[in-house]
Amino acid sequence: MKNIISQTLEINTVKESKIGQVDFENLNFGKIFTDHMFVCDYANGEWQSPKIIPYGPLTLDPSARVFHYGQAVFEGMKAYKDDNGDTFLFRPDENFNRINKSSERLAIPEFPKDYFFEGLNALLKLDNDWIKSGFGNSLYIRPFVIATQASVSASEADEYKFMIICSPAQSYYSGDVSVLVAEKFSRSASGGFGYAKAAGNYAGQFYPTNLAKKEGYQQIIWTDSNTHEYMEEAGTMNVFFRVNDILLTAPVSDRILDGITRKSLITIAEKEGYKVDVRPVKVSEIVEAAKNGSLKEIFGAGTAAVVSPIKAFGYQGKNYELAKQENSYASYFKKALMDIQYNKSEDSFGWRYKV
Repeated sequence: MKNIISQTLEINTVKESKIGQVDFENLNFGKIFTDHMFVCDYANGEWQSPKIIPYGPLTLDPSARVFHYGQAVFEGMKAYKDDNGDTFLFRPDENFNRINKSSERLAIPEFPKDYFFEGLNALLKLDNDWIKSGFGNSLYIRPFVIATQASVSASEADEYKFMIICSPAQSYYSGDVSVLVAEKFSRSASGGFGYAKAAGNYAGQFYPTNLAKKEGYQQIIWTDSNTHEYMEEAGTMNVFFRVNDILLTAPVSDRILDGITRKSLITIAEKEGYKVDVRPVKVSEIVEAAKNGSLKEIFGAGTAAVVSPIKAFGYQGKNYELAKQENSYASYFKKALMDIQYNKSEDSFGWRYKV
């Protein structure tokens, strides 16, 4: 194990990489991880010196507060490699700002920007061979923070661990999906922390999603918690509806995640002259649009899936199939976004970040 010291970052490398054991043609999302991980502890009122160490298990006290009170937030990012072998991130400032926004809501200390970017850059350079070129190939990056203080006292912790782990990835979803519109369960409520990427937000989705799967659906379109009259998110993604040639999506709020893919798609669509209507979207209007044929497309948008077309939705015991579109908005916007991410087109927005 080799020790390398930068200005603020200690790097301990593996003796031998495990990359030769990985079948990059048959990856299961989020199950294989690279050789190294970034770690930084918070103690005595400040973040300590960050490190990059070999990827491996953690040792935590059984009373660590993350296990009891759920103080845990995370982010989802990707690194992309172009045909020249150069590596890029996509709007990483947005991920950094959002993890600190999530942390603030869960009373977790803000993480320093210089630690984040120095550690992320060093980690990606160290594990650069894990990032494969080619459309659809990427390195999924998972920054996260957990409360590590050993105590079951019901209050915020005094000790935390900030980490970044990486996983080689291909496409997240294969094929179109069917979704069930929620009539009883809610993902989040006004005044809560639905806008944060908090671990508990996702844990609460699993049970109703499993019920939907028993009915033949892969995901749920979440509705507002007060009346269940308005569409909000689709599974773990923001959701868009194309009614005739107008693109509809719900505005962000304290219930809805401010998705980076979502805001990027809106910006691309508006620049290219598409009509985008950001407003509350009623379930009833989407059902009516499906009945009269004006509902052309539904698709989810998120870091892992990028753009995921939805072929059908269920509501009140009825299933509504969407006709296949020859020149779909979903495929067009997905390619436009990925062309920027993979350095295949001009980045007029300044979103690409070269590692």
